[in-house]
Amino acid sequence: MKKVTPFLMFQGNNAEEAMNYYTSLIEGSKITSMIRYGANEAGAEGSIMQAAFTLKDQEFMCIDSNIKHQFTFTPSFSIFLTCDTEEEIDRIYASLTDGGEVLMPLGDYSFSKKFGWISDKFGVSWQLTLPI
Repeated sequence: MKKVTPFLMFQGNNAEEAMNYYTSLIEGSKITSMIRYGANEAGAEGSIMQAAFTLKDQEFMCIDSNIKHQFTFTPSFSIFLTCDTEEEIDRIYASLTDGGEVLMPLGDYSFSKKFGWISDKFGVSWQLTLPI
């Protein structure tokens, strides 16, 4: 086994928008590859067949599912970010809550000086922490 990579399956044509959004929020992040469906292929032309991006040094893969499923993302799996500054956690939290849902409001908890848990506008769950 070479590595383990988190994989996000988006419904519709949201993978590219999500990758652009996530990489714009987190410094040192980028889209590393993108393969699109062409004409007469299984997915909608131009949608993401397979893509990869990094958030800091963590690689993720994603697709636009061409099959409608009865399931989507769940908060039981989340992306956990350890922020360096209060400005950083406040900025990312504000961005991710725009159009999303707050699962735990940003605040001082016994395990973190500042912590928040969000389900973003794409349904992906995020936990943000500023260590004690």
